[in-house]
Amino acid sequence: MIQIAIISDIHANLIALEKVLEDIDQRGITDIYCLGDLVDFAPWGNEVIAMLQKRNIPCLLGNHDERIGFNQTIIPLAHHDEEETFQRNLAINFSKKTITAAHKTWLTQRPYQLMLSFKTDYGIKNIWLVHASPRSNDEYIYESHSGEDLIKMLPNQSVDALVMGHTHISYIKHHKNILLVNCGSVGRSKENHRQATYCILNIANDVQAEIVKLEYDIETLTKAINESEIPDFYADFFRFQPDSL
Repeated sequence: MIQIAIISDIHANLIALEKVLEDIDQRGITDIYCLGDLVDFAPWGNEVIAMLQKRNIPCLLGNHDERIGFNQTIIPLAHHDEEETFQRNLAINFSKKTITAAHKTWLTQRPYQLMLSFKTDYGIKNIWLVHASPRSNDEYIYESHSGEDLIKMLPNQSVDALVMGHTHISYIKHHKNILLVNCGSVGRSKENHRQATYCILNIANDVQAEIVKLEYDIETLTKAINESEIPDFYADFFRFQPDSL
């Protein structure tokens, strides 16, 4: 059996990334792939990029990485109110100011999507990796999204699994024998407890997925955000968790 780990949406949260990589190493998994969004909302964008470079982890271009790497204009999101839009602009501009030129160049060179093909005793298994969806780097694909629509986005019907990020909410489901996975967010989970989340794929006669959720030192994270130029809004996100409201 082949095992690979897939991480996504780290958002400059080095503490969560270190916890996830430690867990992956303890499991003896050597192949790790990242679906992007390395930057914004925590103070360690450069350190996160450097760690992925040091570990030689293949990484896709997330929409946040694209904005920072290519110095794109910040476009307001329809689901954000005026206050969150203001805070978001401050946080992203912090990344634009602090991410090094070398790291910005590296971000622009990341692949947009990636097809992995694994030889097994049961034939070739194809895994399609995207940041958000096969047709857009900004599209939110939640569990309720039409499986039929997702199948139409695939490059061909030989895909055995589609793995996505972007929403920060993990799930596993099947449609017409194709495994559909959102691996969640390492550094800014929108699920209860805000745990660092990633997925493991087990590849043999079929492809199976496991979602892993880990506790980490959120107090140190929020303290670091408060002590940085990033708005306290992004520390409060972790303090006021959904299940405690």
